[in-house]
Amino acid sequence: MNNKKLFIITGELSGDKHASLVVQHLRNTRPDIEIEAIGGENLKKLGVKLFVDHSHAHMSAMGLTPKILFDHITLGKRVVDYLKNEFKPDLVLLIDYGGFNLNISKFLKKAGIKVFYYIPPQIWASRKWRIKTVKKNISKVMTIFPFEKEMYEKEGIDAQFVGHPLITQMPPKANRDEVFEKYGLDKNKKLISIFPGSREFELYYLMKTFLDAAKLIQQKRNDVQFVVAQADSLDDKLFKKYFKDSDLKVIKHDNYSLLSASDALMLASGTVALEAALYTTPMIISYKGPWFAYLVYRLVRCINRVCLPNIIMDKDIVPELLMSDSNPKVISQHLIKILDDEQYRNNMIEDLSKVKAILSRHEAANEVAQILSEALQQA
Repeated sequence: MNNKKLFIITGELSGDKHASLVVQHLRNTRPDIEIEAIGGENLKKLGVKLFVDHSHAHMSAMGLTPKILFDHITLGKRVVDYLKNEFKPDLVLLIDYGGFNLNISKFLKKAGIKVFYYIPPQIWASRKWRIKTVKKNISKVMTIFPFEKEMYEKEGIDAQFVGHPLITQMPPKANRDEVFEKYGLDKNKKLISIFPGSREFELYYLMKTFLDAAKLIQQKRNDVQFVVAQADSLDDKLFKKYFKDSDLKVIKHDNYSLLSASDALMLASGTVALEAALYTTPMIISYKGPWFAYLVYRLVRCINRVCLPNIIMDKDIVPELLMSDSNPKVISQHLIKILDDEQYRNNMIEDLSKVKAILSRHEAANEVAQILSEALQQA
């Protein structure tokens, strides 16, 4: 009997990490499966044969320059030819990386190759018409949010909620005293950590607003201290130019400690809100940009909320302070309410605990491995 063959396509470091966890679980139950991939270091360490190492293929390069576009098209053509004519997999698993993977799914379908998708593109946040591409080309979708499963099933797509990979990848809650000691913080003061985003345009639109909100709180309270988390992706020089009038402490490479040891958080909208929810730390999320871009976003989204904990619970747990509400006065009022109103704070913590419970019922990589194992058994 021939060994079953699986090919995995990832496009960046996080996808490579998710893929390696799936492969580890899969090998525990089905060591006979032959696996090749487009991946990186994590898959390579497991001895998976890489068709392309994406750290060399600039797959995680930002933007869509003609060169990147050309490289992606060339790579797509090469991989489809290889799968169709040489490797001939029983199943291809796409992981995240929506632009490239959705496009390649069309050609894989044409070649008669069965395709599953783990961590599908967030069509609920924008470009909902992409669900048609999924329906046409993907045999099964493994979602990381429960509301995604409902959305896909409504369209007649075979979908299964497998849990969120963050659950098993995040470190345990940090020890508050140790964090305060490490960064010279005052243990008698409350801590608000500021996360202004990981992209340059987020700093441009949000940093001044966040720093001004911190100033307003400091004027009213002497029992609160602030730190600012600098994303690894942001250059020091770029970050420092926003601190001409501020002496707040900037902390790098320690997001999880700050998310778990803070009394409250001031966050740019994004995955960080979900990470904060998993530590049940009270927060506000804020976002602003050009009005035109915001209006376009309102047209293309298909869910009315922005913050992932709110979307998961279908309830306003965390204040979403967007556009004109993203101003120092409104932000500072909401944060002071979190610090002072015990009932409000406890309700938010309780709701965030429910978000954590919903996502923690599953271990994503293990469930994906089981689904693949069963599908390959039948192939």
